[in-house]
Amino acid sequence: MGGRRIIKAAALLIALGYSSLLVYQGGVNFNFQESRSVQVADLSIEPVTKTTTLDSGQSKNITLDDIFISVKTTKHYQHTRLPILLKTWFQLAKKQTWFFTDIDNQQLQNQTNGHMVNTNCSASHQRKHLCCKMSVEYDHFLESGKKWFCHFDDDNYVNVPRLVSILKTYNHQEDWYLGRTSVYEPVKIYKKPTSKLLFSFWFATGGAGFCISRSLALKMLPVASGGRFISICEGIRLPDDVSMGFIIEHLMKKNLTRVPEFHSHLEQMKLLSPETFRDQISFSYSKSKNGWNVINVPGFDTRYDPTRFLSLHCFLFPHFKFCPR
Repeated sequence: MGGRRIIKAAALLIALGYSSLLVYQGGVNFNFQESRSVQVADLSIEPVTKTTTLDSGQSKNITLDDIFISVKTTKHYQHTRLPILLKTWFQLAKKQTWFFTDIDNQQLQNQTNGHMVNTNCSASHQRKHLCCKMSVEYDHFLESGKKWFCHFDDDNYVNVPRLVSILKTYNHQEDWYLGRTSVYEPVKIYKKPTSKLLFSFWFATGGAGFCISRSLALKMLPVASGGRFISICEGIRLPDDVSMGFIIEHLMKKNLTRVPEFHSHLEQMKLLSPETFRDQISFSYSKSKNGWNVINVPGFDTRYDPTRFLSLHCFLFPHFKFCPR
């Protein structure tokens, strides 16, 4: 068994080296453009037939304690985005949720029971610094011993019970990459100057969240752990969530399983029907010159709750004290 693992690790490193070589010596052209006005209906996501077996009971026995929930954030949002999360869905997963940021904040450390991780990465939104945080998230998951790694952004609302119920239908001992695409076609990488297609792959957009089984995460270890994830990002010159897709789909040869219950601000959130809210895993929001892109949910005045996350939380969990009676 040990010999096989060494051979597999060597093969992965060779593949990584080959891909990096193409970038630095061949002049790779990236034909990649992410739509900023994606409609929910436009994504055409069909349910994927799962081949996992539940005979052993390993998946059915998954509980919240088996999930490592990581939230990427920054000092720029510690007084705006984080308080909303801490007041709402974080209360349902205090022990399982970790926030990965770029500054020390004792008040937030106290509010999260020590679950704020200063990654020592820059607060910049540049590719390298985003990849730095994702790398730290991945390494912390490996150290946690948990069965599932689920990444979200600080503008996501996570429906914690639904996340658990969805993961119960997959086997963490098999290789699973669960998420939602935000593009209409796979990322395509070409070789200059011939424009020959080298390879293509799908990725789960980080803005909606994604989950990776421990089995798959362990197989990624030779190319993604200990800061190697950052090297991948720099090698292919693509953002953190895209680089994750590159590692899993291209290097590991494992396909993304599309789960339509993940949602990002790249969608028109108002198209989500309140009747389906309990079935969704994640929600998001955004603000532009044209106004707020938020879900349509009854509740608090928009002046008090512009993101609609407080209203959504009370819609799903009306027993919370701050919810109107």
